[in-house]
Amino acid sequence: SLAYLVLYPGLGSYTGSYQWTSKKQYDEEVTLANAQSGPMYEKYAKTELKQLAVDPAALAIGQKLFLNNCAQCHSSDARGGKGYPNLVDMHWMWGGAPEAIKATIANGRKAVMPPWGGVLGDDGVKDMAHYVMSLNGSTFDSLRAARGKEKFGSMCAACHGQDGKGNPAIGAEDLTNKLLLHGADEPALIETIGKGRIDTMPAQMELLGEAKVHILAAYVWSLSNSPGVATPPAKSGAK
Repeated sequence: SLAYLVLYPGLGSYTGSYQWTSKKQYDEEVTLANAQSGPMYEKYAKTELKQLAVDPAALAIGQKLFLNNCAQCHSSDARGGKGYPNLVDMHWMWGGAPEAIKATIANGRKAVMPPWGGVLGDDGVKDMAHYVMSLNGSTFDSLRAARGKEKFGSMCAACHGQDGKGNPAIGAEDLTNKLLLHGADEPALIETIGKGRIDTMPAQMELLGEAKVHILAAYVWSLSNSPGVATPPAKSGAK
């Protein structure tokens, strides 16, 4: 015990003769791991994303990166959940092209839906919800939808477009489908319109680096564009 306290921190502010810290050990282990695995990632770094998406070896690496860094939010089967995008369909808030996906992973995204409850009031929010339901083919109240449509053009079209098809440049959802991030039924829409939403995708470039982000982007793109080449990991627990 005495030898330990001489070598390692344990007595007040004394740092120990080894100058050991958990952060220092972690940084050293990360540096060693990167040195050992770096060449494996770098050999794919210059390969075009669509080409990587049909390379079984690259996809196997991408799958492991996904499980370690993305499954916590998007689920182990990549199908997400309420508030977390499904990555295996063709609906993308910020665009589904390979380079758009890479930019999302690398730089992160933040989408803000302002709350309209104070402006519209309870009835106005419900009217707007029914208009959105009319756009996506849900059962709706035609009178409420007609009233909601009158205000949609002045309050919502700037982001979602006059036709409600959204704008990937700012992460505005396509309201003409039922696969909305926070739900497309009446209660979910009322909450979204009335209270607003703030959705954040954290940037991964600093954590993963360019080469890993590149491979991960190819894997994510492949999930919805190359069926049978890359498959989502088996689901292991709830979304």
